[in-house]
Amino acid sequence: MSVQLAGGILAIYFALLLVISYYTSKGADTNAFFTANRQSPWWLVAFGMIGTSISGLTFISVPGAVGKTSFTYFQLILGHSLGYLTIALVLMPLYYRMNLISIYGYLEKRFGFWSYKTGSAFFLLSRTIGSAARLYLAVNVLQIAIFAPIGVPFVVTVFISIALIWLYTHRGGVQTIIWTDTLQTLFLLIALFITIYLVGQQMNMGFGDMIQTISDSKYSHMFEWDWKNPHFFGKDFLAGVFIAIVMTGLDQDLMQKNLTCKSIGEAQKNMFWFYWVLLFINILFLSLGALLYIYAQANQITIPAKTDELYPMLALGGQFGTLAAVTFLLGIIAASYASSDSALTALTTSFCIDFLSIEKFKEEKRTKIKHRVHLGFSLLFFVVIGLFHVFNNQELIAAVFNLAGYTYGPLLGLFSFGLFTQLQVRDKLVPIVCVGSPVLTFILETQSQSLFGGFGFAKLILNGSICFLLLWLIREKKMA
Repeated sequence: MSVQLAGGILAIYFALLLVISYYTSKGADTNAFFTANRQSPWWLVAFGMIGTSISGLTFISVPGAVGKTSFTYFQLILGHSLGYLTIALVLMPLYYRMNLISIYGYLEKRFGFWSYKTGSAFFLLSRTIGSAARLYLAVNVLQIAIFAPIGVPFVVTVFISIALIWLYTHRGGVQTIIWTDTLQTLFLLIALFITIYLVGQQMNMGFGDMIQTISDSKYSHMFEWDWKNPHFFGKDFLAGVFIAIVMTGLDQDLMQKNLTCKSIGEAQKNMFWFYWVLLFINILFLSLGALLYIYAQANQITIPAKTDELYPMLALGGQFGTLAAVTFLLGIIAASYASSDSALTALTTSFCIDFLSIEKFKEEKRTKIKHRVHLGFSLLFFVVIGLFHVFNNQELIAAVFNLAGYTYGPLLGLFSFGLFTQLQVRDKLVPIVCVGSPVLTFILETQSQSLFGGFGFAKLILNGSICFLLLWLIREKKMA
């Protein structure tokens, strides 16, 4: 694919987003930026959330990881079913009943000031790192396809990418995101379907042949029953349950979209449909990964040391034709930007509500504060992406889930303690507890490697349990 074609696709794509932003942000105040005035259709939210959840990690890292872990990632997705059920039946009714803008407002009402600030701070840390990692993938692809051939440094590519996100989100916020994410999800799914078709065509396979080939290959291994394996079914399934709860139900980004629905009933309907579509799409991504490895081996193509690079290398290298390169570029941009733009809005919302108490100001001052915070998090993304570029040396999907095990664990412990006990805690000690639990988790994870392969993705459960236990130790006699 030529640089001119890739650049043209990028220009048209962002022109569409800017047009959508222009129309959806007309007359938008800070309430529209944070909540879309709670008027979003549930089906629109559900469809847009697919792109937000999948991100560039799923688009690139899931197919790439098949070479090392086969289909065992699906164990995690199966666990999501119980996680999303818990979100729909336990957490969402709570958020709607309390009429929350930031979900961490629950912690203030349940425990107090320091618990509230600590919970929000851990979200800001978790989502900043995770979303920057997702955007890093898209920036890498843009660098390879467009900017490197014309001599543009990586740092400039990062700046341009973040500036484009800022342009179409800074006015309308979540009111714009609901619509732009819908468009981006559509592009993502079109890219996935076309790529699978083109790979099959290149290998002279029909749909049935592809299913049979994948089934007969070593990559179709889905369930791991060796309890010493880091991807033992029990570990991954339970991790899937709790990853869904914390990375969706305790995450301001995805919950902010759900809270824009007109009612709790519509929000729950959104969550149920969202899971089943997500399940199907992840099966397709795993299947694509198997096909890419089978194709590479059949054609004696060297597999990159970083498996994240396999799909981009084949798609952009002309192996499957220009259409595959075009759809890949559209897909990775759509997946990564759908995740990053909503994260930037959620981070702005959380900081404005949780730390600056923006609701106490008049609208004119709210708007100024919101713009400054939005710009500040854009610059923070720039810094974190730079750090990933320098220091990351593993598949990003593993890196993000490993980090999530440490950063989301305290949120799991705080919300669990609040929901399943009537106990109060010494609020001023909560920050110490929430810093201590990841440290203890890291120590236990390190020591357990030789015994049973470590906790793997299940370290999130360990971290949340340690936090829960420490909160019990600092409980007060009075009840909530």
